[in-house]
Amino acid sequence: MSRVQLAIVDYGMGNLYSVRRAFEHAAEGRCELVVTADPQQVRDADRVVLPGVGAIGDCMVELTRLGLREAVIEAATSKPFLGICLGMQALLEHSEESGGVAGLGLVPGQVLHFPRGDLDGVGRVLKVPHMGWSRVYQANPHPLWAGIKDGSWFYFVHSYYAVSADRHAVVGEAEHGRRFAAALARGSCFAVQFHPEKSQAVGLQLYRNFVTWDGSWS
Repeated sequence: MSRVQLAIVDYGMGNLYSVRRAFEHAAEGRCELVVTADPQQVRDADRVVLPGVGAIGDCMVELTRLGLREAVIEAATSKPFLGICLGMQALLEHSEESGGVAGLGLVPGQVLHFPRGDLDGVGRVLKVPHMGWSRVYQANPHPLWAGIKDGSWFYFVHSYYAVSADRHAVVGEAEHGRRFAAALARGSCFAVQFHPEKSQAVGLQLYRNFVTWDGSWS
């Protein structure tokens, strides 16, 4: 495989150091990694990663302010693209956070707040945010699940969860009082609510799969 350029989008709201370090380990020299806020570098890259932590409203404001919004949309619809945590939520149509925020609209669905008072299987009140390890069940097959067992544990930190109107797009699910979309896919775009860079061996395997994925899926 020839060396490819992988752009990690920097709009001021991602755990960029951890994501980059994990990709350096997973890529094994097969990628030229660049952390960038330059829309042209995002357009020129062979594959793109959109990480993110924090508030969706700030995310959308910064993507627009930096001129990255259209570059991200183009990347997500034309080349291997990976959204992580807030980077996944931004792909949907709408979030109820901050009184309602429009997303990029690349995947049909919305982002909702976990209700306070949900109970687990033994009657304990579940904490919000959902923070820690949860199993991810592979709802639909996808190349990025290669070498990852169904029901593997991944690390989550989030107060809002995604619900998609397109069941085919939901390729992974997890539970925190209710089932929610833990991974979404559409064309060359794949996105996860969990943090692969914090998920040890399975997270590195997902990054390794992304580095070699040609973007095909139907």
